[in-house]
Amino acid sequence: MEPVSRPPRGDLALIAVAVAAVSTSAPLIREAQAPALAIAFWRNALAVAVLAPVCAVRRRPEIARLGRGPAGGALLAGAFLAAHFATWVPSLSFTTVASSVALVATQPVWAALMARARGYDVPGRAWVGIGLAVGGAVLLTGVDVALSGRALTGDLLALAGGILAAAYVTVGGEVRQTVSTTVYTTICYSTAAAVLVLLCLGGGQALAGYDGRTWLCLAALTAGPQFLGHSVVNRVLRTTSATIVSVAILFEIVGSTALAWIAFGETPPAGAYPAAVLIAFGIVLVVLSGRPPEPVPVVD
Repeated sequence: MEPVSRPPRGDLALIAVAVAAVSTSAPLIREAQAPALAIAFWRNALAVAVLAPVCAVRRRPEIARLGRGPAGGALLAGAFLAAHFATWVPSLSFTTVASSVALVATQPVWAALMARARGYDVPGRAWVGIGLAVGGAVLLTGVDVALSGRALTGDLLALAGGILAAAYVTVGGEVRQTVSTTVYTTICYSTAAAVLVLLCLGGGQALAGYDGRTWLCLAALTAGPQFLGHSVVNRVLRTTSATIVSVAILFEIVGSTALAWIAFGETPPAGAYPAAVLIAFGIVLVVLSGRPPEPVPVVD
């Protein structure tokens, strides 16, 4: 798949749903009274609890003929997803939220570079669009540079989180060419949950003993950001490139800012409106830089 081939119209609608869903992630995490990595574990584990029975009943033939390559790719994507959580979440404890979010927002740059490293051509107009979208994200989160060893550690962790997120969608895009969404997400989320639970146990993070409100938040995170967010993204990776998906997901920052305004009364910064315009314009520019899509056989 070309790195910026124009998505089918149906994928654009699904991406809008996914962005809206993942925008609820930050407010829900804020409300949940649980360690951040434990939250990441539970949203993956609860998703697997729903997906695994469906997979076992409806996808047995596909699982039986699943080759080592696609299975290994799904496992690798799950490891990248867990590593993304394991680097970005701790970065918030070392550096400012603004710096962390701005650096993890470099994800589309890394996705485009990965596509280029694999021999694909990324049009100049796409690079301009990526630059505008990332610039909009930085404008929205604010430029906040802290000069200390601790802040540098946090910045490097956030940057690693952006690279790992790009690797997650890049590998997922390859696997999804031959593996259904249900089988792929079941393997991917199972791997992420397994890695994250080991990290939680090793770090002494509590996996239980939460109040009812926290469990409701975890259920909402699973239904919204995990299923309607990550799973829908994994659905469109069959026909939409990882670069375009990575750029579009930047609009999550705008959505989260708006929800924080509604839910917590946090007034958006002055740069929120021009930032939203920059991100939107950058996304449109990247999408229009690609060729119209060719028909692709459906793998659900």
